[in-house]
Amino acid sequence: MFGTSGIRGPVGDAVTAGLALDVGRALGSTGRDHVVVGRDPRESGEMLADAVSAGARECGANVTRLGVVSTPTLARSVSWLGADVGVAVTASHNPPEDNGLKLWTPSGRAFDADQRRRVRQTVVGEQFAFADWDDTGREFEWDGATERHRERLVRAFPRLDGLSVAVDVGNGAGGLTVDALDALGVDVVTLNAQRDGRFPGRPSEPAEENCSDLVQFVSGSDVDFGIAHDGDADRMRAVTDEGEFVVGDVLVGLFARERVGKGDHVATPVDTSMVVDELVADRGGEVERTQVGDVYVAAAVEGDDFVFGGEQSGTWIWPDETLCPDASYAACKLAAIVDQRGPLSELLADIETYPLRRTSIRTDERDAAMRAIESRLRDRYGLVDTTDGIRVQTENGWFLVRPSGTEPLVRVTVECRTADAAEALFDDLVDTVEDVVSQVATESISS
Repeated sequence: MFGTSGIRGPVGDAVTAGLALDVGRALGSTGRDHVVVGRDPRESGEMLADAVSAGARECGANVTRLGVVSTPTLARSVSWLGADVGVAVTASHNPPEDNGLKLWTPSGRAFDADQRRRVRQTVVGEQFAFADWDDTGREFEWDGATERHRERLVRAFPRLDGLSVAVDVGNGAGGLTVDALDALGVDVVTLNAQRDGRFPGRPSEPAEENCSDLVQFVSGSDVDFGIAHDGDADRMRAVTDEGEFVVGDVLVGLFARERVGKGDHVATPVDTSMVVDELVADRGGEVERTQVGDVYVAAAVEGDDFVFGGEQSGTWIWPDETLCPDASYAACKLAAIVDQRGPLSELLADIETYPLRRTSIRTDERDAAMRAIESRLRDRYGLVDTTDGIRVQTENGWFLVRPSGTEPLVRVTVECRTADAAEALFDDLVDTVEDVVSQVATESISS
């Protein structure tokens, strides 16, 4: 039911109104007396939000509906309203036919594995505590969440008069970024700013291959940089003043370098470039590697001395601000850095990068394939790190093989200090994984 990013999948198949109803019931049955519900612009979102609200109220919880808001706005609103839990109806960067539910604690952190497990057990076991007919919950609406979030962002940063930024909203819920930057004095140009859950302007994922229009616009204009969001605005990617799409690992390093000092700690997943380790070490800090997923990064940065956490996919967390990945805050933070330090292209020029290769291999036997891959890699390399998948430090770099948390894929990442070493290791590793996947598939058919 739950992946690392909550419930997510095709509407009418993996995600149904019945499931949303039961999740709402589970929350109302486990002591959550006040539930906050918001959604991204997907067309199925209103139906699913209705179902969550009905289920929670059926089990005695009051519900506050926010309407269409960014996921970080929803996450922050749980504490603003003194509520017990937040439900974001969103599939984040997935295609429009998908939707999902992501649950948030009052701290601004997504539900961890144990909290997700308890909800799942309640749903699967149908252990619902229905309220008496005259004690069901009430539903309220609050249309001030986005405005409060905007005000919080404006208070958090200095005036940025004279700066110009192109914002590709991606037809999603990230219009807050435009409003906040405008209020800070930034000259903002927008792309795909009309909310539309079909995401007609570009695919929702703000990956390089989907942001060609933003790259082209920035290259042909005099804006200082560009940013792009996904459908629910928990991700932010950037384009430099010279029209170069910024590699996510490099952006992790930039944010970390700007924040970290001696003795400070930064959290980033096991699939992030070693460039981050070097930049943080140069500032006297340390990096802690986590499992892939913002919930794991958020759990790490709750610890003492942590000042930043980030993922190369585009989620960024400053724990002194919030534990949720807030793409609008990240956009304003990047604008403040550029305003203070100079052009983004120059800020990135002194960050040395290494050849890094990534790919994904499809398999319908993901768990069995991972067990077989781990056995083979242990035989070959001996010591492996199993924090998330199989990570091996080599003489010239490292590699990682891990299962996707949301798709039937095995992901392969290789980074080395030279291109030849990266290419050789990558080709060998992909051959190994494909061979194991093929063998496991054959064995599954035979059995």
